Amino acid sequence: MMRNPTSLAGCRQWLLGLLLTSGWLVGPAQAQSADSLAIVGQQLARYGQQVLVEKLYVHLDRPVYTARETMWLKLYAVDGTFHKPLALSKVAYVEILNQMQQPVVQASIALHDATGQGTLELPASLPTGVYTVRAYTNWMKNFGPEFYFQAPVTIINTFAASGAAPVAAVPAYDLQFFPEGGSLVQGLTSKVAFRLTNQAGKGLDATGLVRNSRGAIVATFRSLRFGLGSFSFTPADADVAYLAEVRLANGTVITARLPVAAAHGYVLHLEESGPAQLRLTVATREAGPAASRLLLVAHSGQHVAAAQAATPDATGNTRFLLNKQDLLDGISHFTVFNSRREPVAERLYFQRPGQPLALAASSDKVQYGPQEKVSLNLTLSDATAANVSVAVYQLDSLAAGANPADISSFLTLTSDLKGRVENPGYYLRDSSRVGREAADNLMLTHGWSRFRWGDVLAAHAPALSYVPEINGPLVQGRVLTAAGAPAPGIMTYLACPSHNARFYTSKSRPDGLVQFELKDFYGHHQVVLQTNYRRDSTYRLELLSPYSERYAATLPGALALSPRLEPALTQRHLQTQLQNAYFGKLARYEVPARDTTDFYGRPSEQYRLDDYTRFKVLEEVMREYIMGVRVRMHKDGFHFLVADKARQMMFHEDPLVLLDGVPQFNLNKLMAFDPLRIRKIAVMTKRYFYGPETYEGVVSFATYKGDLAGFALDPRALLEEYEGIQGHREFFAPRYETAAQQSTTLPDLRNLLYWNPEVKLTAGGGQTLTFYTSDQAGRYLVVAQGLSNDGQAGSTSFTFEVKPAL
Repeated sequence: MMRNPTSLAGCRQWLLGLLLTSGWLVGPAQAQSADSLAIVGQQLARYGQQVLVEKLYVHLDRPVYTARETMWLKLYAVDGTFHKPLALSKVAYVEILNQMQQPVVQASIALHDATGQGTLELPASLPTGVYTVRAYTNWMKNFGPEFYFQAPVTIINTFAASGAAPVAAVPAYDLQFFPEGGSLVQGLTSKVAFRLTNQAGKGLDATGLVRNSRGAIVATFRSLRFGLGSFSFTPADADVAYLAEVRLANGTVITARLPVAAAHGYVLHLEESGPAQLRLTVATREAGPAASRLLLVAHSGQHVAAAQAATPDATGNTRFLLNKQDLLDGISHFTVFNSRREPVAERLYFQRPGQPLALAASSDKVQYGPQEKVSLNLTLSDATAANVSVAVYQLDSLAAGANPADISSFLTLTSDLKGRVENPGYYLRDSSRVGREAADNLMLTHGWSRFRWGDVLAAHAPALSYVPEINGPLVQGRVLTAAGAPAPGIMTYLACPSHNARFYTSKSRPDGLVQFELKDFYGHHQVVLQTNYRRDSTYRLELLSPYSERYAATLPGALALSPRLEPALTQRHLQTQLQNAYFGKLARYEVPARDTTDFYGRPSEQYRLDDYTRFKVLEEVMREYIMGVRVRMHKDGFHFLVADKARQMMFHEDPLVLLDGVPQFNLNKLMAFDPLRIRKIAVMTKRYFYGPETYEGVVSFATYKGDLAGFALDPRALLEEYEGIQGHREFFAPRYETAAQQSTTLPDLRNLLYWNPEVKLTAGGGQTLTFYTSDQAGRYLVVAQGLSNDGQAGSTSFTFEVKPAL
């Protein structure tokens, strides 16, 4: 098998190779339709050149939090087909959304070698409710919010006397029907799946029947798992409306109409054909040559597993046989085309992962006392190395019933499905007949592709608006005319005042968009966006948020807190206050070391003004001390001319002038600035090329604090507070190793005992991790999740007890 690409160029070669080796143009039975297959294959190859799929998985430390706590997280970036680590993007965006799809917490997290780690601080003002944590990259914004990582979390505000978070209005019950293949056709038997959920999105057990317009019962059905089920049904030839009646366990009856059956169309049916094959049958009432020969494309992600052409048999049905071993683990899409290359039916198939990551975890004991050392052993029996994250938290009554996401079920199942999946881990655990049927019901109720075949088969590939952030965050803005219209072709300058001179340039596109690539852009900054006001003085500027403003339709379920949870809520309230009072400020953000050299490198001349007699007027400083710059007065005021020492002459145009890295276009205003606030002046006495512009030298002024020292920028410049990449933060937990530590009187009621987002396991190796229990007695859950270098994902968990002190 070919290795998965880690670049867009690699993706192009990789997908083209797949098309040549996966059966597009082979087999004598397909000879008559070889041209059609070749055209479809070529179009899919072209489309694949631009749509390398990237996925993010986020391991959260716990499923339930209280306001004012810290949420710790680990991110895994993988390709969307083989799920191997994909080091494409360098920034991930993580948000917490309330039930009105409004972000309440946002952060950008650095990705290194396809992983990242960070924290989200939960504000004290958050109301109690079920929220959604979602994560995505800039590249993922091209493909819709349904494919962002999304996971529900419960946040409880123990400081508020009332109030759950605002909830969007949803029906009390949601009943939907999904014909296999996409549509019902009159006179053709179809398998119809259904989904029944309550207001919180939880599946409901129910029985039901289908009546025709005369009231006669034509089908009956029963849910199997999580409110999902299926039944066979043949719509009549006449134009008949069908009504489903569903009875819940509490006696409530719900009615809903089935989809209208079409007079012409295609019906698709998939079934097992022995242990190693699948049989896909297509029945049709389509008239004319379009149905005389059908094409089947089977693909898993961007891997083309099979492409076959077939004609109807004596019964009028078209049959295809597929080998399961040709399919990748997880979800495969089966799409049927007619002879005009029009997609006419599609459905999904789930193949349970055969070889999950062989990750095991155990502790040295099953019971511990307060403040006792725990030795946690992690082992990996696979032949490749893996990156693993570990969390240990208390299973109190608030967290005991939660089903947090796990990396295996996300990558192979839910990441390729639209909408909410209840208890996704079940479909990987249950391999019985019931489990396989439940998984097929899930596929039938989520028949949806990551892309539209109309885009694939179009004459031109769709334009993608977002590029991957392969070096660092991309800061975007827009240039507008005074009337609010996009202004193209305008040079703009972005800078962050600092000790190190760095600024960025971008010329506006036809839509007015400007884009700046910032490397090592960590922490909070004040950014300045401006144009050269000597040339472009009437334009309006705005900065754009890097966060996606598109949201998936699925909402998290509602939260109902039982009065029986009052002791657990009281305990969580106390834990949160003690954690913040005694341990909360010990974990600090640290910014990685960065290159502190100014963007222009080593200057030709540098002057530290404290080494000279200080003048009160900047003009005197420039004329007396700065040898490489001459000050000239014209009708419009001051100008600088830099000496071109290479040619022993003076340049004829003003140089690039900077104050703390911010370009200055009004030298009259700069020359009125107090020189006692300036620490040094650096000069580049040669022509300097930066982006699309050429400067005849550089003159850079630096203040003592790198904060402009009160210098008032042009009122047309845009100044905004901007949050860069989050710094690194180490998880802190007390240790009780020494006698002094053991004799402490500080109360320790931590419910999160341990969090380690970066455990490296070698092939067939292991590690021993140590931490200490708190004073809080109870049952604790250890969760380890990881991903190997070749794309094997796995998780493991176990519990231990902490007994109260005697």
